[in-house]
Amino acid sequence: MNNKNILKQKKEIQQDSIDWSSIQSEMKNKLGNDIYESWLRKLNFVDEFNDYILLSVSTRFIRDWITSRYLDQILQIIKNHKKRINRIELKVFEKNDENLKQNSEEEEVLKYKNENVSFIKDSYLQYNRIDPNKKFENFLIGPSNKLALEASKKVVENISHYNPLYVYGGVGMGKTHLLNAIGLSLKDKNKVMFISAERFMYQFVKSIKSNEMVKFKEYFRNTDVLLIDDIQFMNGKEAMQEEFFHTFNALLDKGSQVILSADRAPNKLSRIQERIKSRFSGGLVIDIQKPDYELRYKIVKSKIEELNIFYSNEINVSEEIIKFVSQEIKNSIRELIGSVNRIASFSRIYNKKPSISDIKIILKDLLNFSENKVSIDLIQSIVCKYFKISKNEMLSSRRSRYLVRPRQTAIYLTKILTSKSLPEIGREFSNRDHTTIIHSVRTVEKLKKLNPEFNSNIDNLKNKILYSKENEV
Repeated sequence: MNNKNILKQKKEIQQDSIDWSSIQSEMKNKLGNDIYESWLRKLNFVDEFNDYILLSVSTRFIRDWITSRYLDQILQIIKNHKKRINRIELKVFEKNDENLKQNSEEEEVLKYKNENVSFIKDSYLQYNRIDPNKKFENFLIGPSNKLALEASKKVVENISHYNPLYVYGGVGMGKTHLLNAIGLSLKDKNKVMFISAERFMYQFVKSIKSNEMVKFKEYFRNTDVLLIDDIQFMNGKEAMQEEFFHTFNALLDKGSQVILSADRAPNKLSRIQERIKSRFSGGLVIDIQKPDYELRYKIVKSKIEELNIFYSNEINVSEEIIKFVSQEIKNSIRELIGSVNRIASFSRIYNKKPSISDIKIILKDLLNFSENKVSIDLIQSIVCKYFKISKNEMLSSRRSRYLVRPRQTAIYLTKILTSKSLPEIGREFSNRDHTTIIHSVRTVEKLKKLNPEFNSNIDNLKNKILYSKENEV
């Protein structure tokens, strides 16, 4: 949207216009002083329109960083002050734009120079600045990552004690968090450079094209701590690997610390020179394994507590759900946190405590359970075992109370957990009429609302049927 269109849509200033200073205070309280001072303080209020507000920042990088990490939370804070605002537009205004006093790109560069975080002016390095949120204090520990954490802390205490430190593990296991925490701990007293391998390659190619290889070498070799994330992407490109090898050696020779992360061990890296892999292996090589149940539980619990602080305890998630998610999402910590975010959104949007069957729908792509796993025979067997009756008794025509309730429960669970039609369900329950099936479903739904204990029993049964956990009933 250009400035002319903005001016056309601009509304007359109303008496109830947004109090930006109050919103700034709330952002600082809810998101923390570090995040606010590093990023959100750079936001400037420009104007308010019918259903959105226009904010400005001084650089494209700051705009992209805030948009990708904090925009949803900022919008929620603004909506607390004015509900009709449903979106935020972020505009990059240079210092000479009318009525706006923004820091120029050069001032941003000087600020980060003073913080001893290396950069290349007008380049991608600002893309991967150290995140003040990823520190040792909020890195949750378990048997799978304890060694990697301890080694990272040793590096902070004694630079070049382990050199290089090579941390590897699957996607979303916390490697970037550890590298970031090291950089955050060392940046006050050392020149720290934190960059991804892909960005290193980009700058290398750019420096060759612009005939600035001398500057490239100076930037990368004049540092005390070099952290490179996802080194496995530095494959191919022989000339680039040659330069990296000499940079790597130059840093080690002068006692600088090099920390690398990858998704595999050094000897498993593909299309990387053997001498580079050998140098990687010459330091301390540590793997981060998949988190065990206890660590996954701590992560889920911690994330829900964090979200409840921000959303004023609006996230309603039971202990059963926490344990279930911790048990089932095993592959990646990032997936685990993403799962919690989905569940929290569901809880807030629908203002309800999700059940196990809700979770199955919310996380269906992550859980990846087969629909064929749930059969009517399985449902009948589990319900009979739970109520301590035989399947013949359940399917009989007898209408004793101790048989009717289990029968209705099994019918209800068949209806919600399978795609069978009412006539098909009736046939599986001794050729009962479809009206009987409808009555059973409605009866159970009513009882669930009136009787919390019965509702809990239904959820337990659903959990057992969906995931065949014999110890949960």
